[in-house]
Amino acid sequence: MATPEASSSVPSILDSSSPLITSYTYHSPKPTSKGPYILGVDEAGRGPVLGPMVYGVAYCPADYKEDLEKLGFADSKTLKAATRSTLLDTLCSDSANLAWSVRVLAPQAISSGMLRKPPHNLNRQAEDATILLIREVLQSGIELSEVYVDALGPTKAWEANLSKQFPGISFTVTAKADSKFKIVGAASVAAKVTRDAWIDGWVYEETQPLDDGSEGAEPTWGEELGSGYPSDPKTVAWIKSSLEPTFGFPSLVRFSWTTVKVALEKDGHAVKWTDEGQASLVKAFDSAMGRDKDRCAVSKDLSIKSVGML
Repeated sequence: MATPEASSSVPSILDSSSPLITSYTYHSPKPTSKGPYILGVDEAGRGPVLGPMVYGVAYCPADYKEDLEKLGFADSKTLKAATRSTLLDTLCSDSANLAWSVRVLAPQAISSGMLRKPPHNLNRQAEDATILLIREVLQSGIELSEVYVDALGPTKAWEANLSKQFPGISFTVTAKADSKFKIVGAASVAAKVTRDAWIDGWVYEETQPLDDGSEGAEPTWGEELGSGYPSDPKTVAWIKSSLEPTFGFPSLVRFSWTTVKVALEKDGHAVKWTDEGQASLVKAFDSAMGRDKDRCAVSKDLSIKSVGML
């Protein structure tokens, strides 16, 4: 893994010495050139079972398009890490014309949303991050004329939704927008560099000192994470070797992913939860409603209301 010092060179990593436990948003300084502006949206880390998902936006004046074409921005997945790092420096080098923002969704937040009832699935979380970033750019005083969004699935419905949310802005939502529009490529770089910096310099929450001053847990997981994708043999091996049967996985892991659920069901200790408080409430309610009148002692103790419960 990279050192925390390497991670701290990325402006969107607010504190490389602290674990990522909550989602947050980072905005670069507001550009000063006259608008209107164009803006691109892309993400990094949608599919991995490990680490955060990061949504990024980049924006520049509409009349800066020709200059933007010459800077080398492209789909971040096609670029080497060193090139992506250089391009992020480029994004930070012209504060009059170039700006960017990221929304970092912590793995715990992703999983908690997906396991809620009703679930707040990954598509909804992605949409929320996109809307939040666009809204905050507008609230900073930037005038947007065109927005380009890289997206999967039903792009026309998402395009219509965004147009309704932000009237007066022309939206283009399409697959592979990061390779079609340089401003989306710039957003892709911002998102990818931020996510990689978090993963490479990951600080495990579980190893941090406790509130009472005692030491945190000793790491029991491997160092070789692989790409984080469930299809990566290195990631699969890390998941298998890092499972603690009783306590599961460190918070780096998205515990709502099927890969993790299967590992827990196969090799984790089964736990039966008993909500004694709920059982007491049921008994008190039944008694208040007179439902205990004709029930035997056993059925009362077990809160059995009908034969069907057996």
